[in-house]
Amino acid sequence: MKTLDNIALALLIVGGLNWLLVGLFKFDLVAMLFGGQAAIISRIFYVLVGLSALYCIKLFANINNMAR
Repeated sequence: MKTLDNIALALLIVGGLNWLLVGLFKFDLVAMLFGGQAAIISRIFYVLVGLSALYCIKLFANINNMAR
């Protein structure tokens, strides 16, 4: 599980940085690297980031347990 947690967290960080670039500079790094937003590799990456976000919801429970 720890490996999956680390992968999900890394994907969320990369996705978050990509959104920062989109918000500040209207520059989508993922789309640039993988051939546009409609390219299948870009779409797979976007889906993986979204799934990582859903998976990391469970981390809220871990944070709450550590605070006790």
